[in-house]
Amino acid sequence: MIEARRKSAWRNDYELSADGRPLALFTGSLWRGGGALVVDGRRYEVRSSAWATSYSLVDDGGALVAAARRVGRKDWSIVAGGVVHSFRRSSMWTLEQEHVVHGMPMGTIRRTSMWRGDAVADLPGLPPLLALFAITVVLTTWDVAAAAT
Repeated sequence: MIEARRKSAWRNDYELSADGRPLALFTGSLWRGGGALVVDGRRYEVRSSAWATSYSLVDDGGALVAAARRVGRKDWSIVAGGVVHSFRRSSMWTLEQEHVVHGMPMGTIRRTSMWRGDAVADLPGLPPLLALFAITVVLTTWDVAAAAT
């Protein structure tokens, strides 16, 4: 289980950890979706489209690692290495996202604190880097939506 703790109420920066062990640091952009994800000392860039409906994860050499499509819709996906990982909003009344495998929910990403912006992701079977990408995409989407209101 990945825990995302917002570092400050004034910035979109998150510490990502599992079982109290630091995994990554996500520094979100203040002006648009996306940001920088640092995993084991390696920097990745999370890039957003103009309308924040698609995101890409790019390594420090400029190579595309993964892409998220139709973000913000009920059903959306992450494509990496030719494999499609499906997600969906669990209901229209909540922000919770489900990782779906063969039509069955296998994991979730949900807020644990509306005030602080913290979240938790339980994404079994998803490769660790893709799980980190998924939670940063969802956090960014939530932050952009909160800034727009």
